[in-house]
Amino acid sequence: MSSGIGANIRRERDRLGWSQARLAREVCRAAGVIGEPVGRQEVSRWETGKRTPREWLPFLAAALGVPVEVLATPVTPSEPPLPTLADFLPAEDPLAPLSVRTGGRVGMGQVADMQQRVHGLRLADDVLAGGDLMRPALRELRKAVRIFQAHSYTDLTGRQLLVQIGELAQIAGWIASDAGQHAEAERIYRLGLSAATQAEDRTLAGNLAGSLAYQLSNTGRELEGLDLARAALDGAGPDAPGKARALYLDRVAWAATKAGGTENAQHAMRALGEASEALAEDSGESEAPAYLYWVDAGELQVMESRVYTELRRPLRAVPLLREVLGKYDATHTRELALYLSWLAVAYADANEPEEAAATAERVLSLSADVASERTAERVRVVLTRLAEYADVPEVRAVLDSAA
Repeated sequence: MSSGIGANIRRERDRLGWSQARLAREVCRAAGVIGEPVGRQEVSRWETGKRTPREWLPFLAAALGVPVEVLATPVTPSEPPLPTLADFLPAEDPLAPLSVRTGGRVGMGQVADMQQRVHGLRLADDVLAGGDLMRPALRELRKAVRIFQAHSYTDLTGRQLLVQIGELAQIAGWIASDAGQHAEAERIYRLGLSAATQAEDRTLAGNLAGSLAYQLSNTGRELEGLDLARAALDGAGPDAPGKARALYLDRVAWAATKAGGTENAQHAMRALGEASEALAEDSGESEAPAYLYWVDAGELQVMESRVYTELRRPLRAVPLLREVLGKYDATHTRELALYLSWLAVAYADANEPEEAAATAERVLSLSADVASERTAERVRVVLTRLAEYADVPEVRAVLDSAA
């Protein structure tokens, strides 16, 4: 019975577009209780069937605007529901405020300072690798969480603190992932997803979930990655800025590509087309968040070419990559090495071993002093692919040099 009630609660909450935290607040308001004896975690337990609402059921129905019977009557779905972002939140609240707050009061000035430091980390990530930025990123994130837990603030300031924690978690998770610290990155991403959800910032939640989905797709958890990428897109909603939808559709395309199979390949191609449409339709009426500054037509081309390379379609991949790389900022060494690695593989797929070797040589040179596990992994992929042409002198020279 409890699992049926849980599915009904989740269905009605999704109908209203509420987060679990919002529903918890509305239940407390409907019950007329002071404080918040019901929190997001309790709503999550109800929806997953770990607990039964019992005495809270009438207040749940009142908050959702439905008769109690609508929640209490089990409904057998025609097919299992697709995962939502709520399914990927941490089991417990990693941002629960301390029982005694001893840190004084925080205002919007401190939030603004934090926002500048977050953006500084993003800009640093453009030119530095994860191994160089891991410590400062984690230090900033821990500091932000301590401020939220130990200080007092207004509701508006608290929400903005959560947004900054979410943004910090996204870039810190990305940095940790780039450094090869995948378990740590996943923990950070889920912390950020919790913060963005509590702040009811659906676009930010989509960015965090999409980033984690990207990692899962690249580390052997392809089906989880695809589920999460789809949930990120759905969670952001149709009203998300065009740049955001373009990025989340790109994540879906990559996740579907890595999941493999003809149907997923077709899904990936459709998502790529929809990403280009979303970016083209971005009228600027809904201003994109600052953390999407890097999303443009060139980045979509890069993802498109990577998908084509993964699908072994080099005739499509090579022209796109050459066009993008011809005007790419040379100061972004890690990205340049990564994108050249895809070009090297595409050349190999096109049976052009000499061009593949020349491109691989650039990849090796650029990545030599870059503290990025992503780049190191791509070097390994390129060398493995080149090994099939080991009898070609140019290729043999590159392989010997790498050895």
